[in-house]
Amino acid sequence: MKHVAFGGRLVILGFGSIGQGVLPLILRHIDMPADRITIVTGDDRGKAVAEAFGVRFVVQPITPDNYADTLGALVGAGDFLLNLSVDVSSVALIVFCQARGALYLDTCVEPWAGGYTDTSLTPSQRSNYALRESALAIAGGAGPTAVLTHGANPGLVSHFVKQALLNLARDTDVRTTIPATRAGWAALARELGVKVIHIAERDTQTASFAKKPGEFVNTWSIDGFVGEGCQPAELGWGSHEAALPADGRRHDFGCGAAIYLMRPGASTRVRTWTPAAGPIHGFLITHNESISIADYYTVRDGDTVAYRPTVHYAYHPCDDAVLSVHELAGRNWEIQPKQRLMMDEIRSGVDELGVLLMGHARGTYWYGSRLSIEQARTAAPYNNATSLQVTAAVLGGMVWAIRNPKAGVVEADHVDHETVLTVAEPYLGDMIGAYSDWTPLEGRGRLFPEDIDMADPWQFKNFRVV
Repeated sequence: MKHVAFGGRLVILGFGSIGQGVLPLILRHIDMPADRITIVTGDDRGKAVAEAFGVRFVVQPITPDNYADTLGALVGAGDFLLNLSVDVSSVALIVFCQARGALYLDTCVEPWAGGYTDTSLTPSQRSNYALRESALAIAGGAGPTAVLTHGANPGLVSHFVKQALLNLARDTDVRTTIPATRAGWAALARELGVKVIHIAERDTQTASFAKKPGEFVNTWSIDGFVGEGCQPAELGWGSHEAALPADGRRHDFGCGAAIYLMRPGASTRVRTWTPAAGPIHGFLITHNESISIADYYTVRDGDTVAYRPTVHYAYHPCDDAVLSVHELAGRNWEIQPKQRLMMDEIRSGVDELGVLLMGHARGTYWYGSRLSIEQARTAAPYNNATSLQVTAAVLGGMVWAIRNPKAGVVEADHVDHETVLTVAEPYLGDMIGAYSDWTPLEGRGRLFPEDIDMADPWQFKNFRVV
């Protein structure tokens, strides 16, 4: 089924697991010939995939010195730059596309190489919060559409939040009218009493052979995971929170919707819950959606924040990735000499990715995708369960951008959730909505009763694993 026709050229920048996985989906669902697609990437990974589809493949690492000349010959008015790269400044590319009249989409806001770990910058300056502020500073009303951070998370989960709110409103007899504005969505979340939103993910995919010492293994971009894992842990900071963590810091610029911790996300764990796994400990990895969702659902009374949920990622990756992170920490965050992206060797497992809404009348509600490796392989080539959740979201964002070419610079929270979910859901396996009476205090008093605060279970200090 073709969702939309596109008459311009498409440049895919970066061709790792997500690029390789999304290419067949683009050709399947966007009406355009393969000879109008060019891949520009830093190495020859995926060359055979590009050749199988008859797509031009160019090996050219992108740097601050050459990006304008390299892309200038390939991207013009009415074209589309799909940025799936790492270590290339998203802001530079957005400015480039805005000036040339080209559409743009990425899956995260990236700095130039070294920006995540540049010790000349303060933790605040190298945070996702700062990267987001720099990207949003480009926004200036109508112009060529640039969709920021539209992978699985950030991206798809923002649409899960909206659907989860509508489901919760239906099930609690609050109301079912779909809000038409940002203010309407924020008012709905406030009316429902949602205090905390986790992006709660458990990946159980396993390979036919185990991780080896000195090897980082993951089911999606290793460079991306290590980069964001070494950034400070970040979270949207809710209006119900009673006290800032001892190692928590506020930013002195921007929207003020988030805080950061003086420690890497890959060394910070939180309690969370998913329907299949039950209670788990996840890593509080910094992600753009932690900030954008908290910002989007903020209700202000003049200069005062009247309502805002606490929002953060709570990620339990596959078991080999957990071992890889532990080893990485022991190496003082110097990446292992070998890296392996799990794909064909995966023998079983599921990626359960959703949003966990807490503090409302029904207690806890998880909504999202439960996608098995078997379902992923049946649905699309060159994907595992994790990558397909990303590539389906990229496809959905591209379809929306092509249909809405003059929307300017937007985040996923501002994109029509129904359009994206309609495109993506056939690739997301089973869509699950599940209520629970779980709280982060569950079972805590059995061993160490002094470790809990019964006054308000939804305080961040109750979720944090110390």
